[in-house]
Amino acid sequence: MLPAQEGAKAARTESVGLLPVTHEHGPKIVSKSHSPLCVAALYCFTPFEDCAALRAPLAALCDDLGIRGTLLLAHEGINGTIAGTDAAIDEVLAHIRTLPGCGELDVKFSTAETMPFHRMKVRIKREIVTMGEAAIDPRASVGTYVAPEDWNALISDPDTIVIDTRNDYEVTAGTFIGAIDPQTKTFREFPQWFRAERERLLGTGTPPKVAMFCTGGIRCEKSTAFLKAEGIDDVYHLKGGILKYLETVPAEDSLWQGECFVFDQRVAVGHGLAPGTYELCHGCRRPVSAEDRASPLFETGVCCPACHEERTDEQRIRYRERQKQETLAHARGEAHIGAKEKHDGDGPA
Repeated sequence: MLPAQEGAKAARTESVGLLPVTHEHGPKIVSKSHSPLCVAALYCFTPFEDCAALRAPLAALCDDLGIRGTLLLAHEGINGTIAGTDAAIDEVLAHIRTLPGCGELDVKFSTAETMPFHRMKVRIKREIVTMGEAAIDPRASVGTYVAPEDWNALISDPDTIVIDTRNDYEVTAGTFIGAIDPQTKTFREFPQWFRAERERLLGTGTPPKVAMFCTGGIRCEKSTAFLKAEGIDDVYHLKGGILKYLETVPAEDSLWQGECFVFDQRVAVGHGLAPGTYELCHGCRRPVSAEDRASPLFETGVCCPACHEERTDEQRIRYRERQKQETLAHARGEAHIGAKEKHDGDGPA
């Protein structure tokens, strides 16, 4: 079954503190917390023949509605996270659901008190989540989805190995008890890591069950498809990712330790998707804990203990000037970073 086919129903609750309302184009979510902004994380694996033709009207609509965030288009589908008012998000999602194969788009909602993105980007990429394995197609074969309420039992089984498919800097903020950290810098490194570690992980006897997880579920669509292509059948993944688990499973029953890194200005969230305690190092984009911020190697807007030795004096001078300008702009009540940006279709996601 396709990810979108599993993920969509006519009326459902998508996030803590959110109430479903019937809408002609799909579920409309109204915040009960009175938070001014809705954050929608979405993806759908579906074939797009002409991404350029889809991009222009989508970018224009987001700009017109004041939406910010990132949307990626590729021949394999769409992926991204956007934020705006409830009405604006609803209108953009209605538009996306009209795209080929996106009628049952997978969407997870949360809220934010302030805009978590600086600008809107709609980009065309080779993959909507970059693994670099051209033959992998999650529409053809993926692992078994496991609901958040059933996840604890699976990962507590001694015959199950649990793999965190996220990057190393994400894992530093939190992970599941007993999970294996591949210590990858990018998701593209995952296939090589698994092939190198396969025998150690699976042994030579009866292979264990393999349970994998990621932030919102999309990376596991590819990682489980990859393992199945490698001849491993007993593969599972957390449906809706860590975010759905933190939303669904009470803290007192949780096997999650720490916070979950997210790719926006919230930096991290905890149980119930409550705002976390991490900040973002603007020198390297890694999460920074309270302990990190107390280090003499931390400088706001410049560097943190993890990247202090990675930066030259010239870079630190530039970063200090940038931080100065941001501070002055904030004092004037202005946005220093990117209210407008051309949708040029390239650059990092």
